Amino acid sequence: MATLARAPVHLWTVGVLAVLWNAYGAFDYVMSQIQDAAYLAQFSEADRIYFASFPGWAVAAWALGVWGGLAGSLLLLARSRHAEFAFGLSLVGLLVATIYQHALSAMPADLKTAPMLAMTVVIWAVAIGLFVYAHQMRARGLLR
Repeated sequence: MATLARAPVHLWTVGVLAVLWNAYGAFDYVMSQIQDAAYLAQFSEADRIYFASFPGWAVAAWALGVWGGLAGSLLLLARSRHAEFAFGLSLVGLLVATIYQHALSAMPADLKTAPMLAMTVVIWAVAIGLFVYAHQMRARGLLR
């Protein structure tokens, strides 16, 4: 069995930051799905109704985005080539969830503000960045 080259510090740094980033997404997903009153108190009543009204396929896409991102992050730390695939699945989930939220649903106005839209852009940038990073690490032979 061939041994992997020593992992550069940036792989560990990116991996740990990715786990923290995606763990928050997982936390948000779980708290929303179990309808935790304390967590949802930060949102308006219209927002809470909106979140609860997601059809099953949109919730599944959200789950794929969140859990794919967390799995990809953990696989990156494990130096697994499957990190790239998991981040790809995360992008598919994010795409479907974004289409639902911004094109197919009646999103409350307070979720359409400039800061909220900027957050969507940041989420996309991080998700794409992690996919590209995992691809580059696999191409360099740093993932097995």
